[in-house]
Amino acid sequence: MTPRVAPPFRADHVGSLLRPPRLLEARDEFAAGRLDTAGLRQAEDEAVTDVVAMQEEVGLSSATDGEFRRSSWHMDFLYQLRGISQVQDSSLTVQFHNAAGDIEFATPEMRVDGKLGLDEPIFGDAFTALADRTTRTTPKLTIPSPGMVQYRGGRAAIDPEVYPDLAEFRADLAAAYRAEVHALAGMGCHYLQLDDTSLAYLNDPKQREQLAARGDDAEHEHLRTIELINASLAERPKSMSVTTHMCRGNYRSSWVAEGGYEFVAESLFNQLDVDGFFLEFDDARSGGFAPLRFVPKGKQVVLGLVTTKSGELESADELKRRIEEASRYVDLDQLCLSPQCGFASTKEGNALSYEQEVAKLRLVVQVAQDVWG
Repeated sequence: MTPRVAPPFRADHVGSLLRPPRLLEARDEFAAGRLDTAGLRQAEDEAVTDVVAMQEEVGLSSATDGEFRRSSWHMDFLYQLRGISQVQDSSLTVQFHNAAGDIEFATPEMRVDGKLGLDEPIFGDAFTALADRTTRTTPKLTIPSPGMVQYRGGRAAIDPEVYPDLAEFRADLAAAYRAEVHALAGMGCHYLQLDDTSLAYLNDPKQREQLAARGDDAEHEHLRTIELINASLAERPKSMSVTTHMCRGNYRSSWVAEGGYEFVAESLFNQLDVDGFFLEFDDARSGGFAPLRFVPKGKQVVLGLVTTKSGELESADELKRRIEEASRYVDLDQLCLSPQCGFASTKEGNALSYEQEVAKLRLVVQVAQDVWG
């Protein structure tokens, strides 16, 4: 069995990486007015140069910029869509869980208060800078799925005077994303990943209860999200590989939702028009591999078996055993390996060191070489 030459790769990763201390310090200096925009950009460029070199040195076939130019994996993108604004005097608070207890993440509420659209490519400059720094790897850009706009606040976050009909809202949102995908393709982006928490959250009955309580049709929300993503990708060129990552929450080594993929699996794997699925399988909270029985031929599944939520290094033999277990439900040739999520979905990062992060990425590469050649 040979390595894959198109994304997703046998050894891959989700995207975000721990911010180096000097970059965090530069961001603090910029926020305080002691560093100008040019100085911040230089600090970002230097950090991205180093992190791309690290990814190439450990043997990965794709490289991201670690999302170093963002504070948050999704909000930095969504606020740049025309028609979306921050509600500064109102915040959305999300409760995350970990072994020690609960922590809260608060961010300004998002409001759709104008017609949705795209004024200019979002993260276009970031992708160009990344591509300029890759030599042996495929530059990969991660952006939030359009499902994050639809899911984030539900109907209450969409001005009824702007969008009395939600079908028009979804049509405009998909059109904005199609424009983004087209622009990125023109810049040479051949590997795009749509990150989506909703398709994973909806497997958790508690999350569906919350949606139902705010008036949404929780039992069919995943079908609307699949339809929305497909409309957003409808005009992508054949040269662009697109994957999606379904996360149950990732903030300072904590999570939001639980449950396997069974609730969404049959529709997700058979209807979502992407090339591969990055799936979390790092612990019992993520469920078993049985939902993979719905994966059709021609689709890749990237098994997120290496946790990013702690620094303890997994056993290579255990990873190989779990890959073998997954291959009982979907052909081994359709499988790849990665960490279960990003290492730093927000600037704070997860509770592990840079050295532990590198060791985990190196382990992914080594195990993939042993399994697939």
